[in-house]
Amino acid sequence: MLEAIRRMAQLQIDTIHVVARSPYLVLFSRLGAYPQQWLDEHLAAGKLFEYWSHEACFLPIEDYGLLRHRMLDPSGMGWKYAADWHHKHRKDIDALLEHIRATGPVRSADFARESGKGNGWWDWKPEKRHLEVLFAIGQLMVAERRNFQRVYDVTERVLPHWDDARDLPPQQAVADELLRRTCRALGVARADWVADYYRLPRRPYRDELHALADQGELIPVQVPGWKQDTFVHRDFAPMLDDAASGKLASTVTTVLSPFDPVVWDRKRVAALFDFDYAIECYTPAAKRKYGYFVLPLLSRGRLVGRVDAKAHRAEGVFELKSVHMEAGVRPSARLAGDLRRALQRCADWHGTPHLQITSAAPEWREALSAGEDEAEAEAEDVKPKAKAKASA
Repeated sequence: MLEAIRRMAQLQIDTIHVVARSPYLVLFSRLGAYPQQWLDEHLAAGKLFEYWSHEACFLPIEDYGLLRHRMLDPSGMGWKYAADWHHKHRKDIDALLEHIRATGPVRSADFARESGKGNGWWDWKPEKRHLEVLFAIGQLMVAERRNFQRVYDVTERVLPHWDDARDLPPQQAVADELLRRTCRALGVARADWVADYYRLPRRPYRDELHALADQGELIPVQVPGWKQDTFVHRDFAPMLDDAASGKLASTVTTVLSPFDPVVWDRKRVAALFDFDYAIECYTPAAKRKYGYFVLPLLSRGRLVGRVDAKAHRAEGVFELKSVHMEAGVRPSARLAGDLRRALQRCADWHGTPHLQITSAAPEWREALSAGEDEAEAEAEDVKPKAKAKASA
């Protein structure tokens, strides 16, 4: 799990749980079935920390120094740091910090709302706003999560060995390292893509990327049809010849979270996969095109479709409220089998093993419903061939 997070560099957090919450689902897409509490345990053990990087994310604890400059000068963080609130309520915020320092960790739920129930996501009680300010400026960290609720503690207890005077890396070194991490996470990185990954100021980073290439950190490459400067991290140099000759072949079929780094950047996913994807869970229902929590379907290196899914945990049902396949994608036996197995694995992991298709084109409803039997027959047919190949 930690290696998967390091390869992505960060794991975005979102609280929607019509299916597994996004960070858990992103890891499932890469690891397969695993116990979800592992993520919580790594956070509580101090192997991960939370902060604003792409958005709110889990990051490897060894990368704390890469985000520390943002905490020390949060002026460029926009709405993520409520500067006006901090200025207006500094006395109460400082008092809350001293309370936590003296008495121990707190949750937002530990403070009663004086005016009754809130009216929405951003209708936070004052203490929640205070906690978020202290989190943004790095004086509080998330020590653990309980039932996915943040537990805040003072930074000196969560990270007792950190010393800004001794450990803070130079700002330019941080900027270069964030670009290196971005290029490694993206695999193939265009100059117009790299700003989005860590929410750097939006501009092309051609000069910086070419400078890293001159240092041997990146390899300039050309992709047919792309005019933008494009780079590959040096760690992937052994793969370049196979990539150029078309010998790299994916065998993976899985479902992705709407907050998966594969689909974070709409322009990037369109250029790589010819797939137009936008998150619609924050869009009014009447304006949604595909559904509330739509999971892209990745199959053997292609994004072939998407499903609006919901896990009905009490009933044990994993519902595909709607299935939308991309234009020109046909229900071959192999693709249908790949998708059926992937969706069933996802359903099983959720503890909702009954897969229910509510809405789909007739040919896809039939193909996905029959896909399991066909996949089993196909697997039996492959076994003798695999044995013969191994023998040869």
